[in-house]
Amino acid sequence: MNFERFIALRVASNNRSSFSGKIIRIAIAAIAVSMAVMIIATALVTGFKNEISEKIFGFWGHIHIRHYKVENSIESIPILKAQNFYPGSPKADPADTYITDVGRVEYMKQGKFLGFDYEYKTKTKAGIRHIQSYANKAGIIKTKDQLEGIVLKGIGDDFNWDFLSKFIVEGERLPYGETSSRNIMISESTSKRLNVKLGDVFDIFFVENGQELVRRFKTCAIYKTGLEEYDQKFAVIDIREIQKLNGWTENEVSGFEVFIEDIRDLEVFGEYVYYNYIGPELYSNTIKEIYPGIFSWLELQNVNERIIIILMIIVSIINMITALMILILERTNMIGILKALGAKNWSVRKIFLYHAFYIIGMGILIGNAIGIGFCLIQQQFGIITLPQEAYYVSVAPVALNLFTIFLLNLMTVVVTILVLIIPSYLVTKVEPVKAIRFK
Repeated sequence: MNFERFIALRVASNNRSSFSGKIIRIAIAAIAVSMAVMIIATALVTGFKNEISEKIFGFWGHIHIRHYKVENSIESIPILKAQNFYPGSPKADPADTYITDVGRVEYMKQGKFLGFDYEYKTKTKAGIRHIQSYANKAGIIKTKDQLEGIVLKGIGDDFNWDFLSKFIVEGERLPYGETSSRNIMISESTSKRLNVKLGDVFDIFFVENGQELVRRFKTCAIYKTGLEEYDQKFAVIDIREIQKLNGWTENEVSGFEVFIEDIRDLEVFGEYVYYNYIGPELYSNTIKEIYPGIFSWLELQNVNERIIIILMIIVSIINMITALMILILERTNMIGILKALGAKNWSVRKIFLYHAFYIIGMGILIGNAIGIGFCLIQQQFGIITLPQEAYYVSVAPVALNLFTIFLLNLMTVVVTILVLIIPSYLVTKVEPVKAIRFK
């Protein structure tokens, strides 16, 4: 053990009953609280973004392909299901690949170094996972005493149920057999507004070519996603019922939903699909382009996270500077003796920096225990609840990331120690003769 570290440990052990001991405990508590808040804030923001993104992508897919004239309209212009990119369809060229066969793709990424822009070649994190067809149709639900507009989303045998099945609160998922059935899945909010229960039958009115059409459906399941934009507007039926209503063949659909493996590749695959698989009558765009408001709101959470982290680091720095200055003032006599014995200024400064590092370390350990412990409790018991109509989730989601926690710890230690080098400069101003007399 070196000289400076030995003295720092002795000072730390003898400070417990002094005035500076109380200041040190306050500094440790402040760092612990700041560390815990940073861990909880990052875990909540990450969990919140993951949860909302998963819901949005689970229902709408990552990339939409449809007729170029439709844009974001509910009504549809039919396109052929048998596209070159759709699995099982005949290929125009045997060398072509189906869209689900696409793995990691190379692309040019923009970078910046020392103010200079440059490009480099890299690959996506993963590939394309799934594609499914869909068809939309707007109608009006009529019950005994209620009327309400609804958008029916027709799904087929290629629909991936992994996501939607998790949100079914009553009944069983929509059956898909050799012949279409007039079963319907409605949301819990629609069920409550219209007073429709599982197994109830009601009529839906449509307008097609200027004529009024009516179809009777039976509620086979009730789901609740928490996404009010979806729950209030959409119901799920067999795609063949919409094809019959529109006078389409079984080879005609409204469009396709493409799912990718890693959300970080969304923009890259958005362009890749558009330039490699879209024909002259088709158009594709990502879900972020279709619903920019939701994703802008999610990006805003990153700003809140950064503000919290900056504020907490500032709190830690202020507390540590205060604690270090009090330590130096209280130990002025010791500083004078050490200098009189031949200790260099930097050697004495290192004593106080070691002591500061001990305080920071204790605060960080306690803060990690509090922050990670709170997140684990929230994951297990969901003690913090939220109004689902405002936040899309009923329980505050948390997502712990060990690498993020490590970076927060490292950043706190490095920034705080670097800043403390400045107040430690006070040691150089202490004159041995005056300091030894100092009481």
